[in-house]
Amino acid sequence: MKKNWFKFIAAAATAAISFLSATASASSSFTDVPAQYADAVQYLVDQQITSGVKTGTFGTAMPITRLDAAIQLAKALGLQPEDTYKDAGFIDVPKRGQWAVNALAAAKVTEGKKDNYFGAYDYITRGEAIKWLVSAYELPVDVKVKETVFTDVNERWAPYVDALVKAGLTDGKTHGKFGAADRLIRGEWALFLHRGTHLPSTFELSVIHTNDTHAHIENVARKATVVKELREQHPSSLLLDAGDVFSGTLYFNEYKGQADLEFMNLLGYDAMTFGNHEFDLGTESLASFIKNAKFPFVSANINASADKNLTSLMNETVTDKPAEGKIYNGIIKEAGGEKVGIFGLTTAETKTISSPGDQVVFEDYVAEAEKAVSSFQAAGVNKIIALTHIGFQDGGGDNDVTLAKEVEGIDVIVGGHSHDQLKDPYIDETGREATVIVQANEYNKFVGILEVVFDETGAVTEYAGELIEVDAKNEDKSYVYEEDASVKKILAEKYTPAIKGIKAQVVGSTSVALDGERANVRTRETNLGNLMTDSMLTKAKSIDADTVIAMQNGGGIRASIDQGDITMEEVLTVMPFGNALAIMDLTGAEIKAALEHSVSMAPEASGGFMQVSGLKFTYDSSKPAGDRVTAVEVYENGAFAPLDPAKTYAVATNTFTAKGGDGYTMFKTAYDSGRVSEPGFADWEIFTDYVKANPGAEPKVEGRITKQQ
Repeated sequence: MKKNWFKFIAAAATAAISFLSATASASSSFTDVPAQYADAVQYLVDQQITSGVKTGTFGTAMPITRLDAAIQLAKALGLQPEDTYKDAGFIDVPKRGQWAVNALAAAKVTEGKKDNYFGAYDYITRGEAIKWLVSAYELPVDVKVKETVFTDVNERWAPYVDALVKAGLTDGKTHGKFGAADRLIRGEWALFLHRGTHLPSTFELSVIHTNDTHAHIENVARKATVVKELREQHPSSLLLDAGDVFSGTLYFNEYKGQADLEFMNLLGYDAMTFGNHEFDLGTESLASFIKNAKFPFVSANINASADKNLTSLMNETVTDKPAEGKIYNGIIKEAGGEKVGIFGLTTAETKTISSPGDQVVFEDYVAEAEKAVSSFQAAGVNKIIALTHIGFQDGGGDNDVTLAKEVEGIDVIVGGHSHDQLKDPYIDETGREATVIVQANEYNKFVGILEVVFDETGAVTEYAGELIEVDAKNEDKSYVYEEDASVKKILAEKYTPAIKGIKAQVVGSTSVALDGERANVRTRETNLGNLMTDSMLTKAKSIDADTVIAMQNGGGIRASIDQGDITMEEVLTVMPFGNALAIMDLTGAEIKAALEHSVSMAPEASGGFMQVSGLKFTYDSSKPAGDRVTAVEVYENGAFAPLDPAKTYAVATNTFTAKGGDGYTMFKTAYDSGRVSEPGFADWEIFTDYVKANPGAEPKVEGRITKQQ
């Protein structure tokens, strides 16, 4: 209902402007209307909102009652006395104002002062009035605001006064004073209503977003509850996914993305773009995924017209009539009566880190984004979302921050690929208009919600965003969000039974027990640490042949594996986090600093203690932290050679430590400066592939890490 009020007000304001120009000044018939109130009084009289307190007197300086303020506000909003409204149950409201109070109460614009008592004949304060105005005109409120430019506004009124100031409805009574506790006079109320009905037309859009879910559907029933609640709270919303639904859990290994897709269809996604992992199984499996989707896909920089599996699904256009299970450069969706353009981008790294084949071409992302924006603008669309899988500040050659700076006209970027947990939206103000960037971490841990307010030109004027933790718990350890019963039933009956069987499957074998004991992996070299880093280095070399070193933090190794067969369940117990692969370009000096940090707590245990492959080093824990590593050698070209501090080496690790986890600030520096690529691939997948390819593994402790006595 509030949205309809707003549309009515916008239309009424336009009509009022033309009407006033042809009407004699009604305010001139009042003897008590100073010039500062004249236009506002004129408007209220001409719109038959009020006729003053008596002939010749408007009552400009007189306080106004809550009843009269409610009647005038209801009329200003276009509500009619003859319409029927739910009885609010107030016993002190006279008949002449019941319709207005009931209507405003039903819309949660006003409320009583206490049970069954509206306070009809009480004088309304300026603080009470501004709260009504904020609700009536749907002004964005930042509840975190605790203070304003006015010294007399307490925390109770601060968010509402802040909203009015930002909307241009008030500048206070005097310099530094708002007068929140003062009685509102009729002249001031006239000004508020006049300004409120002439607010510029705005549109609020909510974007519900996910990315890099990687087949983590174990909590999908709770995710369904979160999404449904958000949609109920935000009717003008879009549900978007920024790619990498594929790869990462046993659900994907078994169902090739179709299990995820069933739940995405049930939740009613509006669009998805492709991540690099969507191409892991080639284009045939991807085509099957696309065809079964009940939503369209967007990607402006992928040209698959020559690919036999994807060519029939490609539509290299921007359309306002997208079909389910088809690919478009961009689509135009309607939300809240407004048109919103959505286009997609996928990282060009996909060519080297996945398996798209020779017939799939990844065009320049900036050039294709510019074309997409131009297409939307030519179609009269000025609210534009880029749905991307290029990384937030990823070092792979393309990323969201660069996109925002290089391409004018993008209002919102919903990103993925780098698995960033952007708790607050990132704002780029390089161009004429700001661009808001969001990303919701990984693995269905979070569902993002972004609220943006657009002005008449399509520019973002207000925004608010947060990440909703799907598995959040209350103080009593119960889940905040209950599981959706129907979704839970589908997961339990259709998909989970097979996964239980897979966990018992043997994926390899070991001739020796593999040491993953907590006290050991956090203080010394172990054979399981060696096996894990060897598998990591092998995978990294298949992506970037220049990779020579791998490092795995001991805190990411959670259990040992007994001699004999290795089951999938054992692998997942050792590596429960599903940490993904990252490849860093580090100087020898940075590697030395990382090794110093690795042993800085020795001989005490530390989750940051590194297991390594491709290098060996010696340290002395009796020396001061930061000066303990006495020798480092790197294995290159078939032999070990001393680490060169000035040389750049390609180093594999997991994304947790690559982003500074466990205190690896030197890695974070590299990440922030664009020297880290994130090809993905979960640690347990990499390990499983390696032990399958190397049956009967017999890793040893071989002197990669030596502690001087």
